[in-house]
Amino acid sequence: MNIVGKFSFNDPKRIIETQYTDELAEIEKAIRMVDAYQHHDKVSKEKTMRDRILYSPVRLNKAFHDIFYSMGWKNKRVKCDYPTQYYLDGYNSPPLAKGAFRDMDYVKNGVGVEVQFGKYSFMVYNVSAKMTIFYKLGIIKVGIEIVPVKELANEMSSGVSYFEQFLWDLEKRGTSNIDIPVLVLGIKS
Repeated sequence: MNIVGKFSFNDPKRIIETQYTDELAEIEKAIRMVDAYQHHDKVSKEKTMRDRILYSPVRLNKAFHDIFYSMGWKNKRVKCDYPTQYYLDGYNSPPLAKGAFRDMDYVKNGVGVEVQFGKYSFMVYNVSAKMTIFYKLGIIKVGIEIVPVKELANEMSSGVSYFEQFLWDLEKRGTSNIDIPVLVLGIKS
């Protein structure tokens, strides 16, 4: 795959390119190592794309996983201890989910990476919430979000979000004092 777009959210480019050059080089190498065409074999069952051959997000994610893990990047999970002290008197909560967690796809040396081939809401959550949480927990210092550009998203299931849409919203949203530096990479096959 190829990186065809870069967007700096909250000024990560300066930080990543000076303090995390090795990690950035590994991420760029991992992206180049994914052969997207090997995963262009999903037969669509969607009404608007019936029988069309598409890229498989599941298989693409697995390819990224295998490459990142071979380079020493690891998934990082944190346990969620949900608060119960805010229930009103008289409410008896059923048992909450045991084993609840949040996770980041890949973490190494203070850099958190998310690869997202899903719906738009997941991209926004990754950058606007999850990366901030992992920063506050002391797990990451900067984030990198890897997403398809529109050209690639058109060759995937309907509803997959894309770089251009995501950036429009981030630009219009602006940054907040809790946002961490995140470099958004737009990729295509």
